[in-house]
Amino acid sequence: MSRRRRVYEGKAKILYEGPEPGTLVQYFKDDATAFNNEKRGTITGKGVLNNRISEHIMTHLNGMGVPTHFIRRLNMREQLVRQVEIIPLEVVVRNVAAGSIAKRLGMDEGTQLPRTLVEFYLKDDALNDPLVTEDHINAFNWAHPQEVEEIMGLAMRVNDFMVGLFAAIGIKLVDFKIEFGRLWENDQLRIVLADEISPDSCRLWDTKTNEKLDKDRFRRDMGGVSEAYQEVARRLGILPEGGPVDHKEPELVQ
Repeated sequence: MSRRRRVYEGKAKILYEGPEPGTLVQYFKDDATAFNNEKRGTITGKGVLNNRISEHIMTHLNGMGVPTHFIRRLNMREQLVRQVEIIPLEVVVRNVAAGSIAKRLGMDEGTQLPRTLVEFYLKDDALNDPLVTEDHINAFNWAHPQEVEEIMGLAMRVNDFMVGLFAAIGIKLVDFKIEFGRLWENDQLRIVLADEISPDSCRLWDTKTNEKLDKDRFRRDMGGVSEAYQEVARRLGILPEGGPVDHKEPELVQ
């Protein structure tokens, strides 16, 4: 097993120093959290499935000209990504009312929104990731106005692609969370899609039954979380032969 320096550990992933300058190895854990880490658990095989699902989506997005940090998958739990400066915003794209917006606006969950909405939340667990406006973003210089415009445009392109991708396999894309980073290439600054896209970061409902196939099953103690993730991977045609296979973390250099 290779010896790598750990750069950062989050709730669901670990970032290790990559094999080349400007790269990182992104390792997907089986850890599951909700409500800003108040609820914790383990979903066996989740990391393997999220790695494959995120690889599948990011590869398609790269192919259609949406810039991402994804380079390639390395093994069942790891992928090689470009090192970027993460913009401290969570970008949530909503097609259907669910979760916080349903509670905030007193809407019935499952209500089709009049149009796709893009919301920004400040990445700060201590503050419970508060909802912020473009004025806040500009005033506190979390991102420049032209970056916000580019982020919104990219978010809508991602949504358009994923709505079609999931609709084709009988899944409704209710909403999803993505993150973006700054990447310098040939002395030019680019905004690129970062982090992951998986059932951890999307609400995915079966088109016919509205059965939840995402992390809400963990949040709401519904059970069958691993099976739901496997069903998404199965419909996408990427479920590993024999189901999820474990892969140990690399040995660390402190």
